[in-house]
Amino acid sequence: MNKKSKGVISASLGNHALALCYHGKLLHIPVTVVMPVVAPIMKIQACKSHGATVVVKGKNMKEAKQIAMKMAKENGFTYINGYDHPHIIAGQGTLGLEMVEQVKDIDAIVVPVGGGGLIAGIALAAKTLVPHVKIIGVESDRCPSFSTALKTGKPTEVPILSTLADGLAVPLVGYNAYATASSLIDKMVVVNEEWIAIAILRLVEHEKCVVEGAGASGLAAILAGQLDELKGKRVVIPLCGGNIDTTILGRCLERGLAVDGRLLKFCVTVSDRPGGIADLCQLVSETGVSIKDIMHERAWITSDVFSVQVTVVCEAMDKEHSNRLKKILMDSYKSVVFGDFMNPWTMKLSD
Repeated sequence: MNKKSKGVISASLGNHALALCYHGKLLHIPVTVVMPVVAPIMKIQACKSHGATVVVKGKNMKEAKQIAMKMAKENGFTYINGYDHPHIIAGQGTLGLEMVEQVKDIDAIVVPVGGGGLIAGIALAAKTLVPHVKIIGVESDRCPSFSTALKTGKPTEVPILSTLADGLAVPLVGYNAYATASSLIDKMVVVNEEWIAIAILRLVEHEKCVVEGAGASGLAAILAGQLDELKGKRVVIPLCGGNIDTTILGRCLERGLAVDGRLLKFCVTVSDRPGGIADLCQLVSETGVSIKDIMHERAWITSDVFSVQVTVVCEAMDKEHSNRLKKILMDSYKSVVFGDFMNPWTMKLSD
């Protein structure tokens, strides 16, 4: 009873914190969560709405966990690990039970991986009931902690870079999770950021479903062609998380459109005499491409004073449509630079 009155504490990027805050409110247990500064604002506000004490400290999960552990010791809170406690892993394993119950003849399950608790629980439950099912883990290339652990043979800390899949940004996988899952995982896949953006976009467009980067990672691996061996198979992909900031969702959708070849940016030098920019707009209009933004620059260009550099952001139907516009512009103007060359992020996909 004393532990219950003192309350619980945890470090989380958001989803575990939300669950803890929700149930803490129902059970009248004080909850404190420590969230790193990179945690989405939406998740922070949602935790506060459940009456929890939210401490936003630490640049990543490692620092947030250290702060939470220190606070637990100083205040007598019970620390609840979000991905490595056996009870948490068992709870996450119920998702595997539901999959087996609801989907017949599963060939493979593709699971996003952060701290490792979810894939450990799902793998243990699913393989116990359906031994032949393939368990495939997916991580962001910005924090491949479980892949690194499998290579080194033990949980090994990795550096964290900013990622769309913020819920997977755990630098050190759980020891219990690793011990449980390592022998049950058939394959680990590391997916690039651009494919996570495309997965978020596809889910919104085709499924009318808003999914955060971590939850969309499983689909991202399939869209990227990294799991072509699953073609024609019955595959389950948990979309485990929809807690994404509205502003971040907008950026993800725009990045997805850019990678998809449907959002195009280019700089072109045109005549600054009357009608020069109008001719450019007419040319773009004739291709059926829609201009979203246009800006012209006169001072910082190296050509003659009778020229103006125009930067245009426009929307096309697909990559083929964009390529058609590119060809027309290259044929019509001497100086044209496309976003592919200005943005190494999009160049990476085309390579």
